Amino acid sequence: MTAKILVVDDETDLELLIKQKFRRQIREKQYEFVFAHDGTEALELLDQQSDVDMVLTDINMPGMDGLTLLIKLNELNPMLKAVIVSAYGDMDNIRTAMNRGAFDFVTKPVNFEDLEVTMQKTMEYIAQLRKTVQAIKENNILRMYVDESVLTFMSRSEFETALSSSETVEASVLFIDICGFTALSEQESADTIVRLINRYFDVMVKEIIAQGGHVDKFMGDAIMAVFRGEYHLDRAIEAALAVRTQIDSLEDNLPNHPGYQPQVAIGINTGEMVSGNIGSTTLRRLDYTVIGDAVNIAQRLQSIAQAGQIVIAESAQQQIAESFTCEYIGEVSLKNKAEPVVIYNVIR
Repeated sequence: MTAKILVVDDETDLELLIKQKFRRQIREKQYEFVFAHDGTEALELLDQQSDVDMVLTDINMPGMDGLTLLIKLNELNPMLKAVIVSAYGDMDNIRTAMNRGAFDFVTKPVNFEDLEVTMQKTMEYIAQLRKTVQAIKENNILRMYVDESVLTFMSRSEFETALSSSETVEASVLFIDICGFTALSEQESADTIVRLINRYFDVMVKEIIAQGGHVDKFMGDAIMAVFRGEYHLDRAIEAALAVRTQIDSLEDNLPNHPGYQPQVAIGINTGEMVSGNIGSTTLRRLDYTVIGDAVNIAQRLQSIAQAGQIVIAESAQQQIAESFTCEYIGEVSLKNKAEPVVIYNVIR
């Protein structure tokens, strides 16, 4: 990859010397040099050529001097690093240059071998800085797609060797479905549907996070969330109640559904489940999730919940009877369950 270097110096002899001393590197496209004769001209050139990697600048020049240019460079692009190349190598100038952001200081007459070492060192620093910034950007983007608990797991030292490991945990699982959204999506535009679902999901996620839960996955117009730790069932129900309240307060004027008010149907279950990475290491696609009978029941409870209901099994209701008010719904048959299950709706 070619390093593009801006040389700022009013001495035209330096331009010729650089082209001579680095002719092989220029020919092999290691370096590309561009030239300016003072700080003002340098800034104009940088405005036109944003792909400059580093700057070599003198101090004393007509117009804008090199020390003033250092300040402007930092304002223009903090990633752009400069090396001072000057005959005025006294300590005051060196300290001023470093305080204004110079990466290094080379004195004239120029030792071109030393200058190239300094240039290489500067470019290595810039490359590392760019990698760090890119990693931060990618990490911030990743955080938009991956739950915080997964990122925490990924940062653990045993992550590499734990890709296929799993653990049995006691937790509560919450499934939330936006009622009637499939039919709505057939009548409204795609942009409208995406805007709505993102708005509703944002409301739901905030309430889930507020209760210490994490979003396991988004599934079309539904969310699966997991709660662990102390009072995980209580916190899952608190989150569900908050989600229902928040969603019930929303209203949208849609082209084909003026005054549309969304509602949610929620299913919650608690118990033992397996937590770990599910997927294919060959395909390099893994899902850090929970599986098990308790999870399946939660999803089936959600599937039978009516709009506005928070459905739990009797076993869960008995655990939280003193803390929450529930109404008896009755016995239902759940898929792949031999015995009917008694279910309740959480009121408040």
